[in-house]
Amino acid sequence: MDIIKDLNQLEKSIGYIFQNKEMLVHALTHSSYTNDRKMAKSMCNERLEFLGDAILEMISSEYLYSCYPEKAEGDLTKMRASLVSEKPLAAVAEDIDLGQYLFLGHGEERTGGRTRDSVTSDAVEALLGAIYLDGGMEPAKKFTLSFILNDIENKQLFYDSKTVLQELIQKYHKGNLKYDIVKEEGPDHNKCFGVNAIIDDKVIGYGEGRTKKAAQQAAAYDAIKLLNNKTGR
Repeated sequence: MDIIKDLNQLEKSIGYIFQNKEMLVHALTHSSYTNDRKMAKSMCNERLEFLGDAILEMISSEYLYSCYPEKAEGDLTKMRASLVSEKPLAAVAEDIDLGQYLFLGHGEERTGGRTRDSVTSDAVEALLGAIYLDGGMEPAKKFTLSFILNDIENKQLFYDSKTVLQELIQKYHKGNLKYDIVKEEGPDHNKCFGVNAIIDDKVIGYGEGRTKKAAQQAAAYDAIKLLNNKTGR
């Protein structure tokens, strides 16, 4: 492989030291890297991502079940989705600066893969899978609780931001809300949409996402922050 960046700093950031460093490298290896080098498909992090996704669902389900005994099944499902969807996981990646450590192919590097939510969120799940295989459930749970199952209120707000924004607008009679697509880039399998949230022809928020819906949620979240600041909430 290429010269490996100082993974010790990443281990310090996540609070876990790998016994098997190759397991960590594996978690950081994107499919574009193995494709460029004609390596075996199993050398990329997709299998670890698959494992990490399952572990994350189990840990988050147990945590929410225990911490919110008054919540119904539907509410718990919605809460879990708000914590483990692409955008919150990408935010986790940003918190630990995971993007800089990824092994990417030339094309992915050139097109901004280190900061692309779809890439970094998958890498977080792969990292969780690697922690589990290297150290077991205890460190996997510690990582999940420390970095993913935190700031629940804010993550829930993002997940349902379109509804929250509509309610805010109705409460304060601020006009008619609409969403305009202002950017559409990338191939069909990896689109990036940019959306403005607009009230009476005034842009109050902007967001990006892999789907139009995700971009709208991001734009709504951006608008909520602006409106809350103005109303002193």
